[in-house]
Amino acid sequence: MHRTGGGLPSTDAGLPRSTAKRLPEPYMPAPSPQGSAATDAPRKDIDIVEYRFIRGPGRWTYRPVLEAVVDIGALEDFPSNLIPGLPERLVTWLPSLIEHHCSYGERGGFVRRLHEGTWPAHILEHVALELQGLAGMPGGFGRARETSKRGVYRVVIRAFQEEVALAALHAARDLVMAAIEDRPYDVASAVEELHALSDEHYLGPSTLSIVDAADERSIPAIRLNDGNLVQLGYGARQHRIWTAESDRTSAIAEGISRDKDLTKQLLQSCGVPVPEGRLATSADDAWEAACEIGVPVVVKPYDGNHGRGVFTNVMTREEVEAAWAIAIEEGSGVIVERFVQGKEHRLLVVGGRMVAAARGEPAFVIGDGRSSVTELIDLQLNSDPSRGSTEDRPLNFVRIDSSARMELARQGYDAESIPPAGERLLIQRNGNVAIDVTGQVHPSVAHAVAVAADVVGLDIAGVDLVVEDISRSLYEQRGAIVEVNAGPGLLMHLKPAAGTAQPVGAAIVNNLFPEGDSGRIPIVGIAGTRSGTAIARLVAEFIRLASRRAGLACGEGLYVGGRRLASGDCARWEPARRLLMNRRVEAAVIENDGLAIVSEGLAYDRCQVGVVTGIDPNATIPQFDIASAEQMYTLLRTQVDVVLPEGAAVLDAADPLVAKMASLCDGDVVFYDTGAGSEVVDAHLATGRRAVVVRGGRIVLATGERGLPVAELSRLAIGGVGGHRLDDLLAAIAAAWALDINPDLIRTGIETLCAVQVEANETVVA
Repeated sequence: MHRTGGGLPSTDAGLPRSTAKRLPEPYMPAPSPQGSAATDAPRKDIDIVEYRFIRGPGRWTYRPVLEAVVDIGALEDFPSNLIPGLPERLVTWLPSLIEHHCSYGERGGFVRRLHEGTWPAHILEHVALELQGLAGMPGGFGRARETSKRGVYRVVIRAFQEEVALAALHAARDLVMAAIEDRPYDVASAVEELHALSDEHYLGPSTLSIVDAADERSIPAIRLNDGNLVQLGYGARQHRIWTAESDRTSAIAEGISRDKDLTKQLLQSCGVPVPEGRLATSADDAWEAACEIGVPVVVKPYDGNHGRGVFTNVMTREEVEAAWAIAIEEGSGVIVERFVQGKEHRLLVVGGRMVAAARGEPAFVIGDGRSSVTELIDLQLNSDPSRGSTEDRPLNFVRIDSSARMELARQGYDAESIPPAGERLLIQRNGNVAIDVTGQVHPSVAHAVAVAADVVGLDIAGVDLVVEDISRSLYEQRGAIVEVNAGPGLLMHLKPAAGTAQPVGAAIVNNLFPEGDSGRIPIVGIAGTRSGTAIARLVAEFIRLASRRAGLACGEGLYVGGRRLASGDCARWEPARRLLMNRRVEAAVIENDGLAIVSEGLAYDRCQVGVVTGIDPNATIPQFDIASAEQMYTLLRTQVDVVLPEGAAVLDAADPLVAKMASLCDGDVVFYDTGAGSEVVDAHLATGRRAVVVRGGRIVLATGERGLPVAELSRLAIGGVGGHRLDDLLAAIAAAWALDINPDLIRTGIETLCAVQVEANETVVA
């Protein structure tokens, strides 16, 4: 696509202006509000007057943004070079501002602007973006533009997550004002609050890795709730993910995976090595099972998760009975099984193929003769930055749970004991799987875990395996698969504590969408200052004749397959989004007027066909500072900018501004013309491209020098009561042709939709 930022052709708030606007004296903070003199003094503050979220492509960029109207009042007369110490304070508080290229396109560009002089609205934009970055959000787009009112700006920042973006804007406002007035500001606390907000509202790292992988392949994504339920693709071509589960993950398979005993039975029946064991109905029965198997054993809940209530290397009757009592509290039954010698591994299987593997290491501490076991854990284990309680940490904090207390008791210690210097204590045998070993996995191991996932029926599975050496055959070392899990965590593969990160998000996306499948349905977007609804309805009818279930969002309502779902004006973001979420929709036709684009953005990221009708030279949107035809052009070009490379723009050749958009299109261009734009069309056809024109009283599909007539004007209801405008009909025909609808079907559609009564027995259809 061509544009990274558009909008009004006004002065960038970050660019130099005439020094005639600047006051010669430096800024002084406003006096305390005492007396009438203080009351009458010009306001020196930054006021966020209003804000809105633009959730799709619009005049600024193609990604969701937060747009705020910001009034800087009397600060309009005080660029940063007239406020003593402001650049230095900002760079001291936010040293990473040096990475902002700004208008100079180089490292340090924004800091240079601070010293040369830039305005508070522009500073607000950069500080808000930087605060988002420090809170863990990716780098983002920003703009600050003047409005028609002096001192009032539109400040735009990338909104990866709406709550975080809005909070960052308000925090930036407070920070900038503190810097202007030379007051303290706690940057660390502000960033910490934003980070917490991000953890609460943003996608988790596992889900985000899948969404990012989809974005790399230009597969669109729609977040469906406040959690990690995400739709990839549009309409009938969509798939849904919920963290590491997909709409191909069956409820039966998930239920089997939770039942550890049933899982073992199924795996064993298919020849997959599993540890011997059985359910134990009581503590006494658990010891009997241990005696049958032979100690050491593992005692664990048969339907538990996250390693809770799991005891390994259990040796004595007392340990078995104590472990059973705790495990039964974590699940509805307890399994006793052979303890497999070796190291714990987690292997990820996607679509029947092993795609990643991680190895675990037991957690040890070494005594120093001064610190208790609990203190040693905090000093030597939990201080590791890889550990934490948030989703972005591959390792959990180590806690003294029942299993850890048992391990310590075997070694003659408890949590408050102070081991002698050099004493090495085992704290935890499992739960530390974060060392990548994908490249070391033996083919027989990879095959076994793929079979295990298939036996359970999971498209995405985390298979827990215990084996001495992952690079050797599973069968020659008595290794075994101990669990098969649905919805596995991906973080250990994305951010391993050691080794190479694995592209597991891409593996999941590629399984859902094989090569060549973009998850897209044909979308026709229609913009312009007239006739959008009429064209949209005609295009939807052409699609219906091509035997596709069409969704239609236009000024008259919301329709799917001809059934009206909502009445009234639906040429807006929310109704159009409903179409794209509907699994029954095989193609979508969406009308977008200028107000919807500027205030909400398009509901889709890209489209197959983008239609732009004429631009009324008198059309304005004053509340958004759209006051001229040129500014309307800058807004409506969005519809052409988002056309896919394999798609086409359909443009009115008779309107010079619309015809000018042809050069912006990534795909093909199909002009339509009733005759007034013949010079544009002739030049276009001379290059071998397409146009829908009127010649000799007929509508013709023209390609280069060739022309295919599809209708006689004399037989069509054009104009008048119940008739169509000729240019609307041509636009709809061009859109249908751009969708590769067969010309014979187009001809049939014209005759069906627009025929007039020419003989007594013919029926008028309008």
